[in-house]
Amino acid sequence: MSRYTGRCACGAVTATVDGTAVAVRQCWCRQCQQIAAGSPTTNAMFATDAVAISGELAATSYVAASGNTLTQSFCGKCGTQVMGQSSARPQFRTLRLGFLDAPNDLAPQVAIWTEDAPAWAVIDPALERFPRQPPPPQKQG
Repeated sequence: MSRYTGRCACGAVTATVDGTAVAVRQCWCRQCQQIAAGSPTTNAMFATDAVAISGELAATSYVAASGNTLTQSFCGKCGTQVMGQSSARPQFRTLRLGFLDAPNDLAPQVAIWTEDAPAWAVIDPALERFPRQPPPPQKQG
């Protein structure tokens, strides 16, 4: 049995995750704000080999402020954001919490790219913060 499952709004893209998250991050970079309607994205990072995606993904890639190439994948039919992947961290897949069916135990631990957050942003003071790109998490085994 998978630890997590996910699906887009129309059901064309599904996922199973057979592992635990290595990190859960709230990202305030400008690109994430653009795909999240002005708010941060909230993302769980899993080992690449723990994630199985079914269905057809559409994707866009760009060079982010970190200097890494980011690929944002989404359902080409309904537009649901599915995941992000960094060229610097191919060992991880970063799934959007909204894509996961029951992410109730995946609370953010860290807020990243906080220097890009708007003045009105409310960031939990209990979260560790990084003004820009944090160091990569260690893969849990």
